[in-house]
Amino acid sequence: MHVVLKSLIISLRTNTVSFSCLQSGRRFIICRKMSDFVPGKGDHLERTKHEFRQNNVTPATVCSITEESETVKGLVLKVEDNKFTFKPGQWVDFFIPGIDIFTGYSICSSPKRLKEKGELNLAVKFSDYPPTEWVHTKCQVGSEVAIRVGGNFYYDPEPTEPTSDLLLVAGGVGINPLYAMLCQVADLHQAITAGQHVYKPGKTVLLFSASSQNELLFKDRILQLCQNTPKMECHFFVTKEKEISSSDSHVTAGRINRSTLKSAIESMNKETLRCCICGPPSMIADMEELLPSMGVKSEQISYEKWW
Repeated sequence: MHVVLKSLIISLRTNTVSFSCLQSGRRFIICRKMSDFVPGKGDHLERTKHEFRQNNVTPATVCSITEESETVKGLVLKVEDNKFTFKPGQWVDFFIPGIDIFTGYSICSSPKRLKEKGELNLAVKFSDYPPTEWVHTKCQVGSEVAIRVGGNFYYDPEPTEPTSDLLLVAGGVGINPLYAMLCQVADLHQAITAGQHVYKPGKTVLLFSASSQNELLFKDRILQLCQNTPKMECHFFVTKEKEISSSDSHVTAGRINRSTLKSAIESMNKETLRCCICGPPSMIADMEELLPSMGVKSEQISYEKWW
């Protein structure tokens, strides 16, 4: 059924989420108690209740759907509200009319794309959780949804901040917010070339691990960014494939380990280094142990931990 999002109200009261929109001329409201969210699975609201959230909920229209991999759908959302903003690394609450629960997806595009085209990108890995299953089985070009920005994990340095190096460590679809950060670094370098007064990035290194080469999302685009952007490099790792094409020098069989991290950190300025990490809990636990053992201070490390 065609859904027209003319009114949307989200109320985060102590125990209730209310979702109101206009469908075919009729208003409907969905209320869901916090206790109804399933712990450890789809409890996005519970896991992020202490995170920053914007007050506004913004209508958006799906304008493109792509197959990023065998398990990941890519969505491009058109946002008409020119007041809508986000910082690279943040996520959106994703509301679907007719589904009484919502979830969150990290934005995998830069603010520059939003400013110039009024669009943002999401990459959604399949699961049987109702909102995600809808994205994979029912979402169509023209589908209307609503989004709200949130999250304390982002890369948005001020122009006056001193230059620092940036280490990005991604696992699986944890690449999404880090790809947005990578695009932001590339955009900053372009702005500097154009003579604009913006933050000057230092060296940027991406370490990206996935189960297979097919799951290395955005790989070709990342390689293109690195080719066109000063002081940016990337290294890819696959954990469940032993045979890697000899022509693909950027991909290594195995995990991101101590040796890999040590090599990356030694190529950067450790005193001003910033590390941003997003991936499955086991990988984050490894990074929490390895990075401090190499002299990286806890205040230099940011994690996205809501998996």
